Parts: sequence; structure tokens; C-alpha cells
Amino acid sequence: MNQRARIAMSDDDVTAFLEEAKKLQLATINPDGTPHLVTMFYGLDEGRIAFWTYGKAQKTRNLERDPRVSCLVEAGDDYAELRGVLVYGKAELVEDRDRVLAIGLGIARRMTPGVDDELLRPYVEQTGRKRVAYVVEPTKVVSWDHRRLT
Repeated sequence: MNQRARIAMSDDDVTAFLEEAKKLQLATINPDGTPHLVTMFYGLDEGRIAFWTYGKAQKTRNLERDPRVSCLVEAGDDYAELRGVLVYGKAELVEDRDRVLAIGLGIARRMTPGVDDELLRPYVEQTGRKRVAYVVEPTKVVSWDHRRLT
């Protein structure tokens, strides 16, 4: 077995890793073809990465032109601890306002564990007025877990 195969996570491990993490690095494509890379809080929508952002943000304008994204979720400080999931896909715009707010609430829950929804809902409704949401439809998933090397 080659080293790449040894460190790849199973589908269940990828799912668990994405469920426990809170932030990802999101790459979209600028008008000149260069990558636009930002750190985002995210949630999951039926197991797929979901995020929301302001409707006038650079990433939103980029996604209007080209929906292709790369989403990197990683953990670990030392080489032997590195783990990560890289999702390539297409970001699908969520148009339904109730669903946008549901995605925002899911993200807010992950950012503030243990805080009651009744306290989060006013924030989500207020900031949600200017936000759009996306769900990433994966086209390829790459994973690694260097803890498997020992």
C-alpha cells in the first residue's frame, strides 16, 4: 500500500472530521483568474458544506461568475498530527430565505456551542438580511490523516 492510500480517511472519518471542525479556508476565483482565499465558519446541510456571506462580498461576486470552489478543513500542528479534508466542488446559491436563515443558524450554533437558539435567532435574522448562503456540491474529496503514519 502506498503512503497516500495509508493516510486517506474513510468516508465515515471524513464525515466525522467535517462535523467536528468549525472553520474552513474557502477559495473562489477572482475575475483575473487568481485565487481568492478566505477563512469562513461553516455548517453542514445534509452532509454538504454550507456557508453564508454578505451578498456584496468578493466571494459572492466571484461565485456569481464561476461557482467552482475549493474548501480546506485542517487540523494539527506537528507533521505527525496533520489531518485535513479538501473538497472541490460547485457552490450552489440558496435562494429560499428560510433556508438561508437555517444555514446561518446552524453556523451560529457551531460558533457558540451551548447558546440557546432563542438568543442566536435575533443575530441570525439581523445579519441574515444582507446575506446569501451556498451549499457546496462536491466533485472530488481528498483527505489525509498523518497520525496513521506511526
